[in-house]
Amino acid sequence: MTDQPWLVVGLGNPGPKYAGNRHNVGQIVLDLLAERTGGRFARHGRAQAVTAEVRLGLLPGGRPGPRVVLAKPSTYMNVSGGPVNALARYYGIEPARVAVVHDEVDIPFDTIKLKIGGGEGGHNGLRDITKALGTRDYHRVRVGVGRPPGRMDTADYVLRDFTGTERKDLPILVDDAADAVELLVTEGLLAAQGKYHAAKA
Repeated sequence: MTDQPWLVVGLGNPGPKYAGNRHNVGQIVLDLLAERTGGRFARHGRAQAVTAEVRLGLLPGGRPGPRVVLAKPSTYMNVSGGPVNALARYYGIEPARVAVVHDEVDIPFDTIKLKIGGGEGGHNGLRDITKALGTRDYHRVRVGVGRPPGRMDTADYVLRDFTGTERKDLPILVDDAADAVELLVTEGLLAAQGKYHAAKA
């Protein structure tokens, strides 16, 4: 078994102004993963990002899970590709072991979906990562934030904080997303899809 690490990236915008936005849910998930593993984020010397190197989950027999580089780009969402590509090159991680955790308006608020490859669905952060990596063949952990109400612009919607009602359930959604990341890196995409896609079937 290879001990090549995984690169798990949480997307969002930098600074306290954006911290509670729907667009930053990927970084909220990364914060929980770091908390679970005792990881501490620190500025990376070769990329515009903060990273924490951890072991995530458990393998069969109770062995520690794979090495994982948790990363939060320090750039704005729309230019996430540069930091992701720099980290992948620095650690020698192929795209198939990159997982991007991000907000997804095309699935309901309480839903997690996973895939590898495919389109970006209008998500500019993903579009920039695809361009920088030169491939779409990386994993996405899609955290549902639901569609904007009425005629609200999607960009305005994702740059708003979760509603009071959503915030009550947000810890459950974030916990599920963190679990999905652990399952992806320890047991693979099909196992993670089998659990989280079946839950909403």
